[in-house]
Amino acid sequence: MSLTSLSSLKVCLVESSSMQAQLVQHMLKQLGIQQIQSVHSAQDALAEMARAKPDVVISSLYLPDMPGTELVRTMRDSSDLEWVPFILISSETRPQVLDPVRQSGACCIIAKPFTPEQLQRALDTVLEINDTEDLGEEVEDLKVLLVDDSAMSRHYIRHLLQGMGMRDEHIIEAENGKAAVALLADTMFDIVLTDYNMPEMDGRALVEYIRTQSWQTEVPILMLTSENNQGRLAAVEKAGVSAICDKPFEKSSIRNVIVQALRK
Repeated sequence: MSLTSLSSLKVCLVESSSMQAQLVQHMLKQLGIQQIQSVHSAQDALAEMARAKPDVVISSLYLPDMPGTELVRTMRDSSDLEWVPFILISSETRPQVLDPVRQSGACCIIAKPFTPEQLQRALDTVLEINDTEDLGEEVEDLKVLLVDDSAMSRHYIRHLLQGMGMRDEHIIEAENGKAAVALLADTMFDIVLTDYNMPEMDGRALVEYIRTQSWQTEVPILMLTSENNQGRLAAVEKAGVSAICDKPFEKSSIRNVIVQALRK
């Protein structure tokens, strides 16, 4: 079934605190969502999802049996649950703790305390992810270079690109900037999507190489990153990146860059 409104969403809420669970459920009902299954642990959530697959999972980070990072990783390893959108609610701010969730393709991380409006924006992203409208026949022939050291992240982004109408064989992957440079030498690409933090050659170095040494100096480059150091990001902008999107990112961010590439 195509999801067209918040009221159509089936939510699995994973929260060990009864008080916090009640608060989130109240906000969800305010938004018109009535199909809410609330559980207290990750294992209970997995059992419930095996019984009836939800449209979205909303989870806290610290659960009694495993952290939310392990829950989303378990979901991504399951053929039945790998594409179920995941929203994390947490007061955690340390990048090393949150990065596994960002790399998993989580659609949103909501910081505590939060408002119903913030929750609605996150759920609107879920509707956007489930939007199967592609960009038309023009994108079928676009060639994309996808550069990320996280195989899980590449897998998720590939899924979004295919949902926009791109051919699987036209999405070429590289696990770091050095591997991307080798591919750029032999293949012409219409768009480059790259992470920032990677071994061998990071995203900034890759952008600098493309803009100064590659024969494809004008190719649009979209950086998808969990990097939050403003100095580093400013250096990437100076190097010539076309756009920067934080992980988690909205599907519309990639879509907009692709539209710009088509116009060009």
